[in-house]
Amino acid sequence: MKIDLDSLSLKDLKSLQTQVAQKISDFEIRKKKEALAAVEEKAKALGFSLSELMGTNGTRKRKPAAAKYANPADKSQTWTGRGRKPRWVEAALKAGKSMDDLSL
Repeated sequence: MKIDLDSLSLKDLKSLQTQVAQKISDFEIRKKKEALAAVEEKAKALGFSLSELMGTNGTRKRKPAAAKYANPADKSQTWTGRGRKPRWVEAALKAGKSMDDLSL
């Protein structure tokens, strides 16, 4: 199949680009599904499930992050240092404290 790209307008070229990107994505998804099915079939033939071999059993558990900072006024309020800063951290920083002052 030969497409005369020089005769296409910018709108047509961008449309073609979008269609090609979508087809590539669809192709990759289809190939991944086929590969997964083949691996699952091989594992089943050997008497295992894929999750048994991968050690996942369908779940992935992560330990909660340990707290690194505590509110000096109320030690029950802690923060891991991840995500948005709690209001008490922002207030302490505005009051002139450093993160080292808040660390556990």
